[in-house]
Amino acid sequence: MPANLPPQYFEAEKHFRIARSPEEKIEALEAMLAIMPKHKGTDKLHADLRRKIAKISEEAERKYATSRKSFYIRKEGAGQVALVGLPNVGKSQLLAAVTEASPEIADYPFTTKAPTIGMMKFENIQIQLVDTPPITSRNSHIWLNNIARNADTIAIIVDLSNQPTEQVETTLQELENMGIMPAANNTQETTIGKHQRKMLIIGNKNDSENSTANWSELNSQYNAQFPMIAISAEEGDNLEELKREIFEALDIIRVHTKTPGTKPDLTDPVILKRGSTVKDAAESVHKDFRSKFKYALVWGSGKFDGQRVSPEHIIQDGDIIEFHI
Repeated sequence: MPANLPPQYFEAEKHFRIARSPEEKIEALEAMLAIMPKHKGTDKLHADLRRKIAKISEEAERKYATSRKSFYIRKEGAGQVALVGLPNVGKSQLLAAVTEASPEIADYPFTTKAPTIGMMKFENIQIQLVDTPPITSRNSHIWLNNIARNADTIAIIVDLSNQPTEQVETTLQELENMGIMPAANNTQETTIGKHQRKMLIIGNKNDSENSTANWSELNSQYNAQFPMIAISAEEGDNLEELKREIFEALDIIRVHTKTPGTKPDLTDPVILKRGSTVKDAAESVHKDFRSKFKYALVWGSGKFDGQRVSPEHIIQDGDIIEFHI
């Protein structure tokens, strides 16, 4: 089947050939994708253009990674969560609702032009949220993969008033174009050109018209694959539940360590991956401590408080551990 490309496509192709910066090249390629008719005759061309966008993005990322323009964001708190999505889904409003950050919020698209960072308090810990420009913005592919690959979890934000299932599909496709895939079996792996990351879906604007029916459709499509929650950032609906959902998606636990004869500091827990052992907790205190302690007592996950446990005992969220040397 012939491609039957319109004249506007060849005009965009001309802009691509004369473009100098990665941003200009990607903008032209995305224009070609938007103009190109979608049928079997253009499938190969569509894939070729996507590959070119991914290649230019990766080359630009490597270039910026060695310059002051790198968009690497240092992790702080118990974990880092990247907020990604299409224009006007309410990412910035969500950030403002659960942190003390003050991002620019407006009804027009592409308001966020650079990453905005906020710290979200959840019980006795702080979780770092990174609001990113819309995933379809012309410059985002150059550096968004840096942020998304570095993040512990990716939160896909969708607008429940406007075909949220299609929004998730588009966002997942854009992430895949950058080499970022949902983590399989709750484990994050990195292979050549591919990075797996934990993801969750946040349906925003659950107070809007058609949101109930749209949420039902979205939930039936994706609830077996991703953690999901419906909220309204503007109305403050379900935000406390959202904080819990984000904490659970990070797949971490909080444990408290103490020395004999002292009380544990419950305000400053040690953060560990779920499934960690007493031995892992000992190493978090000091790398040499793992081999020095003789035994430990645990309050929480033991059969009784103060139970003596082995170094291989798997600890749970909220456990208190007393090490004996």
